[in-house]
Amino acid sequence: MPQAQDNDAQPKVVPPRGGLMHLIDATGYSLAGFRRLMGETAARHELLGGAVGVGLLIWAGAGVGHWLGFAALFCALLATEALNTAIEVLVDHLSPGWSRMAKEAKDLGSLAVGLMVLANVAFVGAVVTGLV
Repeated sequence: MPQAQDNDAQPKVVPPRGGLMHLIDATGYSLAGFRRLMGETAARHELLGGAVGVGLLIWAGAGVGHWLGFAALFCALLATEALNTAIEVLVDHLSPGWSRMAKEAKDLGSLAVGLMVLANVAFVGAVVTGLV
């Protein structure tokens, strides 16, 4: 009698599609990643900080270049947070218990996010004070 295969419970890997369908699929993957990122408290705090930044730029009468600079920095912040979250997910899978490697990987990811937060705050501060 044939035995049931364990891989029946696993989702099937679908080969990538080409052309426009690839772009549609990639958009879906990005939206799924954004939904996952919004499950992180830090990302929600960063969105709140971004809203404060927008308010300050409006108050300061920011020009088009300021808005473009802020948009680029804020997108870089969210991208860094997404990569940090991905690192944490992988580290937690590879090292479920405490390990120096896991701690250092997570600390470095946190540093990257912290530096991007600092860059965003510095930029908005420079716009508000008229330095740029």
